[in-house]
Formats: sequence, C-alpha cells, structure tokens
Amino acid sequence: MIDGSVMVTGGAGYIGSHAVLALLDAGYRVVVIDNLVTGFEWAVDRRAEFVPMAVEDAEVSGVISAHKVQAILHFAGSVVVPESVSNPLKYYRNNTAASRSLIETAVAGGVKHFIFSSTAATYGIPDTVPVAEGDRQVPINPYGMSKLMTEAMLRDVAAAHPMNFAGLRYFNVAGADPEGRSGQSTAGATHLIKVAVEAALGKRSHVGVFGTDFATPDGTGVRDYIHVTDLAAAHVHALELLVAQPGESHFLNAGYGKGFSVLEVLDAVDRVTNLTIDRRFERRRAGDPDALIADNAAILKALPWRPGHADLDGIVRDALAWERSLSERGL
Repeated sequence: MIDGSVMVTGGAGYIGSHAVLALLDAGYRVVVIDNLVTGFEWAVDRRAEFVPMAVEDAEVSGVISAHKVQAILHFAGSVVVPESVSNPLKYYRNNTAASRSLIETAVAGGVKHFIFSSTAATYGIPDTVPVAEGDRQVPINPYGMSKLMTEAMLRDVAAAHPMNFAGLRYFNVAGADPEGRSGQSTAGATHLIKVAVEAALGKRSHVGVFGTDFATPDGTGVRDYIHVTDLAAAHVHALELLVAQPGESHFLNAGYGKGFSVLEVLDAVDRVTNLTIDRRFERRRAGDPDALIADNAAILKALPWRPGHADLDGIVRDALAWERSLSERGL
C-alpha cells in the first residue's frame, strides 16, 4: 500500500472504471480525472473523488498535490483503430502528446509509480504466435504507434527520474463487472463481444464478420479475449510490484494465452442467449493479423495474478447482463 492517493485517468471509461473498482476494493484512496468525452460520470464509483479534467490540463498538477498522488494509472486516450487511420493526428494528440504532458506533470509532482494502458497493437502483425514481450514491435496503424511512442517515453523517463512504470499490453478486453457495477457503455463500440450482445438484444441488425480466408481453423480471425475484471486486478498487482521494487519497470502482456475465432465467439453468444445472431460475411480489413494471442508467461511470473474469469461463455454472460442493464436505463 502507498501513502497518499492513486490517480486514475480515464476512470469514467470502460477499463478505467473497472480499475477504480479494483483499487477501491483493495483499500486504496482514488482520485479520477476524465474529460467525459467518451466516459460517463455515473460510471465512477462514489467512493472515489472525481475531477472533470483532461490529462493535459495544467490543473492536473494541483490535483496531484492536493490528493498527495503517489501513483498514476493512465487509461485516458482514443482507442478505435480504423479511426486512427483516418484521423492519425487525433491519436498522436490524445494518446502521445497528452501522455507526454501527463508524464511531465507526474515527474514534476514527485509521482513515484506509473501504470500505462498499452496494447497488443504495438506488435502489429506478429512473426510468431503467441507473441511475447520481447518480440518485434512494428505497429501497422497510428493507434498502435501512438501507444508504442508512449512506451518509449516511459522507458526514457524512468531512466532519468525516480519513477518506475508498468506498461500492460492489452489483448482483446471484454465482459463487465460480475456484480453489475460497470461495463462497456460507449455507443457505437467496435469490440466484437459488445457488438454481438447488442445484436442479440436487437440493438443491431447483424454482426459483420470481416474475412473468412485467414490462416486459422475456421478461416476467421483469432484473438485472445481477457475479462475486464481480470485486467483490472492485474493493474492492482502491478502497482504492488512497482511499490515493492521501486527501481524496476516492466512491460507485460495482459491476456490469457488462448485464442478464439470470430465464429467461436458468435457461437458462444448464441449458446448464452439461445438465439442465432445474423452473421454477415464481409471482406477482410487491411492489416488484420490471422491470430493475435498473448504469451502471458511474464505476467504470471512477475505478479501473483491468476485469471479468475477465463471462460468465454462467462465473459459473454457478463457482457450480456450489462447490456441488458443499459437497456433498462434507456441507454
């Protein structure tokens, strides 16, 4: 445990709100900053202090000082890969430039620990699967590059200043808090399981399957899906590691080491809902790798973290329950 508070940027968003829950449940004092462009104030647990603010605002330094912030978990940013291709400057502003501003403010404010939400997109199309942390990183889109640039900044800053970091490279995050306290709420989301449960509830007419000619058993892309609650727990363990080893920093894959194809995911949604979702087969998207699966040996070795929700049907059930709760709220 640390003296002072943990700041969570983007804590009103999907993954950030789950990390806030995990930190609070573990006994940490939490202050959330979020500009609410894509997040929701109602998603921030009331045990946390909430400050509406962007990470690049000058006033962030005052929040760090007032709340005695000793660690930052940085989730704020833009995350839609196709949008990053059509609007790359948005991603270099929201992800790279804003992160640079936040890191500078953190160093000036004496923040000791920094956890960054990176992505498997930094690997691009991997040479081998599963992909390990030391494998080649050649992003194929501005989203992945914007995150890789922030990884480089953190590495350099940690070498020059008394701050250590953990960069968690997420694979495909899905599901919702099993207690129904938070979930993915953004309209127009592109994540497959979110899209599929929306279709099951009649919020979408169908699910697009982009490509059937991948080098996989059923021809559709294979991805490693991690439950958002397990991912949030990994952040708490990573913070504990940074506190225990102040001179050490880490890059860690956050995934289960097992992949499911698009069709296998849709079959799981059919099983859970007892429905048949309309699947419309479309041309594959440029740059989509055949398979993207985590080699998670490093995170299992570095942290006492063990997945508690590594069941595809369970991930779908939690996502479906959350989607139903949004419908009940008229969202």
